[in-house]
Amino acid sequence: MAREREPERLVAPEREPAVVTDLHAFAVQLRRMNGEINRLVHGFAADHGLHATDVLALAAILDAPEPLTPGRLREHLGLTSGAVTACLDRLERAGHIRRVRESPDRRVVHLHYVPDAKSAARAHFRPLADVTASVRAGFSEDELAVVLRFLAAMNEQLSAVRSPGR
Repeated sequence: MAREREPERLVAPEREPAVVTDLHAFAVQLRRMNGEINRLVHGFAADHGLHATDVLALAAILDAPEPLTPGRLREHLGLTSGAVTACLDRLERAGHIRRVRESPDRRVVHLHYVPDAKSAARAHFRPLADVTASVRAGFSEDELAVVLRFLAAMNEQLSAVRSPGR
């Protein structure tokens, strides 16, 4: 007996799902990344008897193109002079920084990250560096340039934003 021929089925070609790039999608991913980085920051702070703000101060000292003064650190962190002094006292007691009077004007204090403490921080944050390297490997140089441009623009504009009442 002759078999009836089955009707042809049209199959849509496989497509990658549409990438959502609206503001909400960016907000979700930025919050997630911020949360993961904060988890590492809080772990480092707890391991070293520091506050999370102290770790932000260490990052600012590390990232500065030239040695920071307490006043410039205060501006960067948006803290009071007293809060910065307390932060620097904790960092100095814990062996993370040194306050150095190295300019002709002995009133000027520069903040330096102690090399051994820097090594401890590198070891703690190594998983972040490893993940960053791994993820970067999946992008072209042109794509990475766009990502860096986006992050730099975000940081630049966020640095001018202040909480209401400040």
